[in-house]
Amino acid sequence: MLSQSNVEIYVHHHLNEYLSGKINTVHYNVLNAKDKIKDFIDVFLTLGGDGTLLDMVSVIRDSGVPVIGINFGRLGFLASVNKSDIAAAIHAVVNKQFTLDKRGLLSVDADEHVFSEHNFALNDITIHKRDDSAMITTHMFLDGEFLNSYWGDGIIIATATGSTAYSLSCGGPIIFPESNSIVVTPVSPHNLNVRPIVLPDSSVLSFEVECRSNTYLLSCDSGTTVVDKPMKFHVRKADFQLNLIRLSNESYLSTLRNKLLWGLDARNY
Repeated sequence: MLSQSNVEIYVHHHLNEYLSGKINTVHYNVLNAKDKIKDFIDVFLTLGGDGTLLDMVSVIRDSGVPVIGINFGRLGFLASVNKSDIAAAIHAVVNKQFTLDKRGLLSVDADEHVFSEHNFALNDITIHKRDDSAMITTHMFLDGEFLNSYWGDGIIIATATGSTAYSLSCGGPIIFPESNSIVVTPVSPHNLNVRPIVLPDSSVLSFEVECRSNTYLLSCDSGTTVVDKPMKFHVRKADFQLNLIRLSNESYLSTLRNKLLWGLDARNY
C-alpha cells in the first residue's frame, strides 16, 4: 500500500533484519541506528501493539516526528488503527488528513546514570521488587517535602497516557491526556490505607528505596535495569512531547469506549 502511494519507504534496521529475504517486491531503504531522523523522516508507522510503539519512542526521542500505530496486538490504546483499516489509515497519512495528539513524557534522573540517554517514558516509570525478593519500602518526596512511604511490591509513576496501562491494572484512575497530570499508583501495597494519588505534571518526585535483597528493578516503559546500590531518583516531566497521529474518525473517548467495551450491554450477547 505504501509503495502504491508514491512515497519513499524507510524500514528500521531491526525490522529489516527480520524481513531480509522475505520481501522482494517492494523497494525500501534501511534506517540505521546512527541515521538522522529530524527533518528527514516525515512519519513513523509501527506494526504491532502498544509495546512496539513504546519501543519506537526511544528512536523518535525529541525529534518531533509523528507516529501512528497499526494494532497487531491485543488491546492497543496507542496503536489504535485496526488491521482492517490499514488502507484507509495509510491514505489519510499520505494525504495529511490527520491531527497531532501531543503526549507528555516523564524522565528519571539518579545519582548515577542508570539509563544513560534512554531515561524517559511515555507510559510509566516503575520501581519494583525482583521476583525472588521480599517487599520493598519506597520513600516518596513531593517537591522536596516527604509525602509517604510505600511498603509493597513497588510503585508506578504514570503519565496521563500511561494511566490506561500498568497503573490501571493496579487500581489507578484513567486520566485524560490533556489533564496535565501524573498518577502515582502503589503495587500490591502492604499498608492498605494508601491509594493512588493524582499530581500536577509540574511536580518533581524523589524516591529512596529500602529492600532486604539490596537489588530492585527500575523501569522506563519496556526498558528495565537492576539497581544494586542505594540511590535517590528524581522523576519529572520530560522537556519534549510525542506527536501521536489521530485520524479524523478517532478520538480519545472513542478509543476508551472501543477498548474497554464501555456502553455495551452484556445481556444482549
